[in-house]
Amino acid sequence: MPLRARKPEWLKVRSPGGANYMRLQKMMRSESLHTVCEEASCPNIGECWESGTATFMILGDVCTRACKYCGVAHGMPTELDLDEPRRVADTCAAMELEHVVITSVNRDELADGGASIYADTIRQIRARLPECSVEVLIPDFKGDEESLGVVLDARPSILGHNLETVDRLHPDVRPGGRYWRSISFLGASKKLAPDILTKTGIILGMGEEPHEIRQAMSDLREAAVDILTLGQYLRPSPQHIPVARWVTPAEFAEWKRVGEEEYGFRHVESGPLVRSSYHAKEQAREVEAGGPGAITDVLEADIPAPAELRPELNQRMPSLVQIEVGRSGAAHS
Repeated sequence: MPLRARKPEWLKVRSPGGANYMRLQKMMRSESLHTVCEEASCPNIGECWESGTATFMILGDVCTRACKYCGVAHGMPTELDLDEPRRVADTCAAMELEHVVITSVNRDELADGGASIYADTIRQIRARLPECSVEVLIPDFKGDEESLGVVLDARPSILGHNLETVDRLHPDVRPGGRYWRSISFLGASKKLAPDILTKTGIILGMGEEPHEIRQAMSDLREAAVDILTLGQYLRPSPQHIPVARWVTPAEFAEWKRVGEEEYGFRHVESGPLVRSSYHAKEQAREVEAGGPGAITDVLEADIPAPAELRPELNQRMPSLVQIEVGRSGAAHS
């Protein structure tokens, strides 16, 4: 689908610019903080920021992976900001937030992938806002269960890690990750902390087939994932893969029904503009965690992804993934 193809009416949103939006934008700049709302060009930024909620992106704004659907800049980060957790917590307190979502770029050059910074951020927010629920959307830490445990020990309300797409498309559009590693990482979270909600997201409109979506749902339930989000892929630039199709609101509604009634997810948030953190506060308040599933051990941690940085193997500066227009694994044109 051409980049300038007309978007359907259900994807059109008002440009942000309200008073609260401008106030939050100024606060983020003054504290040198980053939000995934801005970096990923989230279509909900106006709605969320006007209502006083935001998703913070820690560990900098440069990602060591280059997923072909993601608008975040990729390359080799140059520093680790140890004071970032304090500034995030101070900003959350100033905003008097009731629910905070913390996510990050991938930092594959770090031994723990940034897990200790996640844990410090959770604890500092809790210290300032004891009633505030904290949700984290973490990388796969290259399948390191010890790093996962560091984050869980800080007791987030929700442990999120996005699958992003179906098995067939994974090597092509997410070359820095592995399908089964991501699913089993969520299963391992249930083994370490079964009372903490787990959550994942899949982007639709990248070429996946209906039976592949069903298979992904089935695989995720094997890892006892509690919450699933489904949203429409929006192409960030001509250098990213094209949109394969626009998924209608009616189809999203049907996938919500399928996920909850046929596969047993405790909650499915599904809609064209849904992103990982959309309505996250309500999910943290209303959904109860289920126990461990059949998958509780991390799989494929010892198998490098097609474009994975492995400093422990004395790998030098990685060759960054070349983003090419087109989709070799796509089923749609």
